[in-house]
Amino acid sequence: MRLPRRPRLLLPVAIALVAIVALFFLFSGIYTDYLWFSAVDYTRVFSSVLLTQVVLFLIGAVLMVGIVGGNMLLAYRTRPTFGPAVFGGGSGADRYRAALDPHRKLIFIVGLALLALFAGSSLAGQWHTWIEFANAQPFGTTDAEFKRDISFFMFELPFIRLVLNFLFTAVILSAILAAITHYLYGGFRLQSPGVHASKAARIHLSVLLGVFVLLKAIAYWYDQFDLVFSDRGFVHGASYTDINAVLPAKNILAIIALICALMFFAGIFRPGGMLPGVSFGLLALSAVLIGGVYPMLVEQFQVRPNQQAKESPYIARNIEATRDAYNVDDAKVEPYSAVADPSQVRENAAGDTSVTGVRLLDPALVSATYEQTQRIRGFYNFADQLDVDRYPDANGKLTDHIVAVRELTGPPEGQNNWINRHLVYTHGYGFVAAPGNQVDSSGLPAYDAKDMPVTGPLAERTGLKESRIYFGETTGADYVIAGGNPERPQELDYPETGGTGQKNTTYTGKGGVPVGSFINRLFYAAKYSEVNILLSGDVNDNSKILYERSPRDRIAKVAPFLTLDSDPYPAIIDGRVTWIVDAYTTSNSYPYSQSESLQEMTRDTATDRSRVIAQQPQDKINYMRNSVKATVDAYDGTVTLYAWDPDDPVLKTWSSAFPGIIQPKTEMSESLLAHVRYPEDLFKVQRYTLSRYHITDAAAFYSGQDFWNVPNDPSQGEQNVKQPPYYLTTTMPGDQPKFSLTTTFVPRQGPNLAAFMAVDSTAGDGYGKLRILRMPSNTPIPGPGQAQNAFQSRFAGELNLLGVGASSVRYGNLLTLPYAGGLVYIEPVYIQVAAGGGQEPYPILQRVLVSFGSEIGVARNLDEALAQVFGKEQTTGDQQQQQSQENQQQENQQQQQSALQTAIGDAQKAYDDATKALQSDPPNWEEFGKAQQRLDDALEKLRTAGVQAPVTPTPSPTGSPSPSPSPTGSATPAPTESPEQGS
Repeated sequence: MRLPRRPRLLLPVAIALVAIVALFFLFSGIYTDYLWFSAVDYTRVFSSVLLTQVVLFLIGAVLMVGIVGGNMLLAYRTRPTFGPAVFGGGSGADRYRAALDPHRKLIFIVGLALLALFAGSSLAGQWHTWIEFANAQPFGTTDAEFKRDISFFMFELPFIRLVLNFLFTAVILSAILAAITHYLYGGFRLQSPGVHASKAARIHLSVLLGVFVLLKAIAYWYDQFDLVFSDRGFVHGASYTDINAVLPAKNILAIIALICALMFFAGIFRPGGMLPGVSFGLLALSAVLIGGVYPMLVEQFQVRPNQQAKESPYIARNIEATRDAYNVDDAKVEPYSAVADPSQVRENAAGDTSVTGVRLLDPALVSATYEQTQRIRGFYNFADQLDVDRYPDANGKLTDHIVAVRELTGPPEGQNNWINRHLVYTHGYGFVAAPGNQVDSSGLPAYDAKDMPVTGPLAERTGLKESRIYFGETTGADYVIAGGNPERPQELDYPETGGTGQKNTTYTGKGGVPVGSFINRLFYAAKYSEVNILLSGDVNDNSKILYERSPRDRIAKVAPFLTLDSDPYPAIIDGRVTWIVDAYTTSNSYPYSQSESLQEMTRDTATDRSRVIAQQPQDKINYMRNSVKATVDAYDGTVTLYAWDPDDPVLKTWSSAFPGIIQPKTEMSESLLAHVRYPEDLFKVQRYTLSRYHITDAAAFYSGQDFWNVPNDPSQGEQNVKQPPYYLTTTMPGDQPKFSLTTTFVPRQGPNLAAFMAVDSTAGDGYGKLRILRMPSNTPIPGPGQAQNAFQSRFAGELNLLGVGASSVRYGNLLTLPYAGGLVYIEPVYIQVAAGGGQEPYPILQRVLVSFGSEIGVARNLDEALAQVFGKEQTTGDQQQQQSQENQQQENQQQQQSALQTAIGDAQKAYDDATKALQSDPPNWEEFGKAQQRLDDALEKLRTAGVQAPVTPTPSPTGSPSPSPSPTGSATPAPTESPEQGS
């Protein structure tokens, strides 16, 4: 029965409408991408990548359709005229043919269209492989086995593999579909008493199988080069078995496959299936015996009984390649005769001021303090992991600072409508910084850049002019529409007292895509499925849409060939807040280099607990360079890429593909260079590598007795997560104080310290210099875990007194530093007390712990703690125990008990008063200080009575030589307002 005319017309119309809508949304995505790249001035990247993808898509689609479709068409056209009669009757294929024949053309066209889409998309997705191949730059060094330039393995071999895999897929699909076509149309029968295949079918399938085996011969030939990535041996790279068994086997199999291919082709002229059958059996048997069994026998009976001797030359190759690939070949391991007894270095300590200015504020902990004292309104926030940078103090001396920017979380609760979300609450505001070695009189960071608008000596010294944050770490994936009418500003700039309670502004930056035209508004309305973009009267000719506002996202889009560091950091560059992001060229194709997961090498406490520090992908790499330093302007989103390592061949390759997008290093301003630091993820990868590859002797490497581990973070208790490296000013032996990135190592077996590593993180001649101090084997130096255990054991009673009520004790970052001929551990201790007014608890720095060998000090500031460790005669553990017993016997128990009760009562009263002062809204810092003084007096009485004093909640730790710091910058920053005030 035929359908009525109208329903028959509706179907194609509906299909056409669906196709038009789909094409519209597809085009809108491409068009808005073009507008975004045009706005950031990287259209070359957009056009080059898009053109490459389109060309590869067409090549893949045409080749796959041509090969597969051509073979199917050939099979159909060479079908027997009377197919069933050739074999003496019909078969089950006749039923399938009868069912499919009426729809043959439709099935053929739709099937090939889907195949074209799949093949084209697959090849287009490998655009980066083609670009690297087409623009390959030489390394100038060769591999140890084949003597080919490294670029062959990095750029050429992956493309050859891509082509071979594509051809294999095409030939296999052709053979399968051609066989099905021959079967359906009588070319051959699976069950036939006579001839099983027509001549055309036999020739056709023989040629296809011959081509497949010929491709296999070529693949076997190139397989030999993949041996440099083998993981068969003790380390990655070609092993003894690979070179002496697998390599000859691959060459032999290539010859056998070539012979088998010729036998398949010979089957064209010789009826029957003998030659193809023999050739296929020969190839399969050879692959099993020569390619599998023979290498296994060599490994089992030659290598394993004498593995060290057999593998040593190949381990040496791996060591050399790995150290070069991860850029640690110049890492200097120095013996360090560290002393563990403070009494032996007291004179050295008296004249050593290298640690007196060390950073004490922990950027992971004081984020909550910044949040509660500098958030100003509830719709602002700070990153949960702050950053460390350097800024000059009043005397021009560079000091480690804890820096952050105040970002926007969105409209207040109850005001989250489209206009507020996208047109009013558009940006954060402010740069907040505090010296890492100071606190004010209340124990809070001594901010030298704070508030809204930004005030403070640091803001003045750096000439900060623009502190609006339209682009930041916590902006998320949402868009904002900024600009609009400058005579009627509607964007919230910052809150203020009086009047309307807020200062408004209008965005005037060059970043963003103009959305004044109807066309642009239409396509962005489609992109975000939001009709308000098209209809809102607040969107006018001056409006710009800002999206992709995370610094990492912006850089990843304009430079998709780079791997980005997990943690961008803000800096004041030439008067503007600018995000600095380290970028890497990575690969997993460096011959003989050890391949590891990037995520596993960079994972530590910071990546596990922070929302803003990204986890790297699980992808394995065996080559890494910090080739690019990138910046993103926090106001207008301008992205600039600088070639930090212009000699990197991978960077040269991509620069050849995208000329002009990466600026030379010489274009970096002095202000920017002053804030460049050694990248954290690269350092993590290098410390992971050097935990084993500090050993350069193959025999010692094989034994593994001197392998190290990165210690677990001792401040995290029993959690099995690595300690992060720390940025701080460090003085290495024989060197001047330098801003450095530091870490420690412990032996694979044992808790003692094995080594200390630091890298110069200041731009200049020494930048990137890795120095490793190896601890003496005859003097055990406590490791980080031992130092932490000693702190907790020593002050367990005091901590129990602290951890009552709403308070809790938190340990800061455990810093390790060379000092006075040994290693000193420094750890800040915070008390976290719930504040009033609905505020979240936040930590206040109150004590500093110091450990050198077995001696421990605790005080309100670093200088006093160091004096406790180095400023008195040291006694042995037995002497201390004996002296303690004698003192205990001499004490009058009743007098001690009375003194203890009085002191504890006074301490509890002072503690309660301090807590009450903190919980008031706003906190009463004057009363808090008075209560703290009374608490200190009570604790001193406790000490006099013979009990260790608990740590108090108002420290004044300082890294300065002065015994107690004077308030610096802001004495008491304004606390966060309540939600009612913030709305």
